[in-house]
Amino acid sequence: MSNNTGNTLLALLTGAAIGAGIGILFAPDKGSKTRGKIKDGFDDVKCELKNKLDNASLELKDKFTSAKFDLEETYEELVSNMSHKTEDVISFLEEKLAELKRQNAKLQK
Repeated sequence: MSNNTGNTLLALLTGAAIGAGIGILFAPDKGSKTRGKIKDGFDDVKCELKNKLDNASLELKDKFTSAKFDLEETYEELVSNMSHKTEDVISFLEEKLAELKRQNAKLQK
């Protein structure tokens, strides 16, 4: 979730909670009923925020797991490529060594 989306969601939830609270306070109910409605409203908002936090936590965990897998895969590819490059370098050096040995043999004659 992007920061802008998170801020918008927080502002929306805050506005809804404030609006609900003001609406309940001006409702023509007894104080005990009003307090009960306010408590229920806060409990609902608390539950909804907990669910959103849990969902965000799961999404974040999934992203980290995916990133870890991608990193491991990239590491394996890098090791494989380096192994092939090392073989190429060794082959090149062996050819140069053989060439130098031939040149040295010619010079010793």
